Amino acid sequence: MLQLPNSPRMRTLAPRSDAYEFCRQITAKYSKTFYLGTLLMPEEKRRAIWAIYVWCRRTDELVDGPQSPLTTPETLDRWEQQLESIFAGQPIDDPDVALVDTLERYPMDIQPFRDMIAGQRMDLYRSRYKTFEELNLYCYRVAGTVGLMSSAVLGVADSCSKTPWDRQLDDDDPVEEAIALGIANQLTNILRDVGEDARRGRIYLPLEELALFNYTEQDLFDGVVDDRWCELMRFQIQRARKFYTQAERGIRALSTDSRWPVWAALMLYQGILDVIERNQYDVFNQRAFVPKPQKLLTLPVAWLRAQAL
Repeated sequence: MLQLPNSPRMRTLAPRSDAYEFCRQITAKYSKTFYLGTLLMPEEKRRAIWAIYVWCRRTDELVDGPQSPLTTPETLDRWEQQLESIFAGQPIDDPDVALVDTLERYPMDIQPFRDMIAGQRMDLYRSRYKTFEELNLYCYRVAGTVGLMSSAVLGVADSCSKTPWDRQLDDDDPVEEAIALGIANQLTNILRDVGEDARRGRIYLPLEELALFNYTEQDLFDGVVDDRWCELMRFQIQRARKFYTQAERGIRALSTDSRWPVWAALMLYQGILDVIERNQYDVFNQRAFVPKPQKLLTLPVAWLRAQAL
């Protein structure tokens, strides 16, 4: 659970440096893999990404955190009003100080932030998704939006500095690829957390696809790992990897100092899918995570890809 500072009504807001340090600590604590990728960025960019991450996490915790039973649509209305205050340059809480500063350095559209709140509204009244089209909308709102937010910080390469063959091949829209990376990450989260979500009564795998493999909701709640489940998981993992492949094509459009960390983050998160496979798709009793030695071995490979691709 995030331990937020006292209400600003009771004291002065933290200075900018302390607000960023708070964001750094939260990112390092709750998303070790993601945090490792941010350390490869220039200092100003990494601080901005931490500020965005903490806002997203605070938003997510409204419906998934310890206080989520108290969250109502009115709670999210107030949170959206606080968002508008941030975009007006008026922070309410200490972490807001860092985000206000980030928005001054890297101007962004407020709409992806609003879309993320809309994704949390979906979690208030939905615990099932019938089709992938419905799930895809949810994934965009809660994760694809993160790609849009981050794009403003990561930056796009100067087209004048590209080689002629790069310009000829540069048909991919980096915005669409950024959304694809967010969706890929969310699909990975869903597959990793199937057991945890089931214990909360939630199923994010499309119900049509469970039926396609003759696997029932009760099977999922019982944690059944059999041939049906393995085939279903292979199908889901293949889809997630397609989104990662789409995202890879957009990395070359990023500014030079952003390519290595994005490659690293993509490869590290995609590695969770490999671990799920090594665990024989048992996501009910084993939490899939990439071991630290493997994370460190990934970094030089990501650097090479950033130079060559």
